[in-house]
Amino acid sequence: MAFVDQVVVMLKAPRPGWVKTRLAQRIGVLAATEAYRSLAMQVLANLPDLPAVELRHAPDDASAEVAPWLRSGWTLAPQGDGDLGSRIVRAFAEHFAAGARRVVVLGADCPYVTAEDISEAFNALTKVDLVLGPAVDGGYWSVGLTVPRPELFSGVAWSTALVLAQTEQRAAALGISVARLRTLSDVDTEDDWQQWRESRSCP
Repeated sequence: MAFVDQVVVMLKAPRPGWVKTRLAQRIGVLAATEAYRSLAMQVLANLPDLPAVELRHAPDDASAEVAPWLRSGWTLAPQGDGDLGSRIVRAFAEHFAAGARRVVVLGADCPYVTAEDISEAFNALTKVDLVLGPAVDGGYWSVGLTVPRPELFSGVAWSTALVLAQTEQRAAALGISVARLRTLSDVDTEDDWQQWRESRSCP
């Protein structure tokens, strides 16, 4: 059994009306879909040298739509049913059962993430049980563990500004040691999208 450091990217099929619904209210459904496609492709482009990467997609029938984003050695898997917490728990459980020693899960909404961020997460997991990448909006752009801890992901107010705080509070109550990575911004609103576009045009 191979013991690996596994990265899981949680992403959605770039279908109109399925992605970036908040952004779509401002720039239109088709433009928001293309924005999501650009963001997801940027996240994956920032991880070129990582050998163990799984693209975990929603909905479960989206494998053909996501497959073009695969790189050599990467894999595909469906997210399965349930809320975000349930789907994250499933990702951790399956990879630890397959022999992973450390697992880092991240979303496709944070184009600022780098391979160095992921390396820092794995390094932190040699010292602590849980690593979180805080997002500006109060959530987190990544979460990493050394063993399955499903209790961290139940009863969380997903898609709110409480996610990071609730997760850290639960970790403290359970005696789980935590490290934070740098704070990054997800791209969810029109302002976020404009800032990202401007950052790409900077020399």
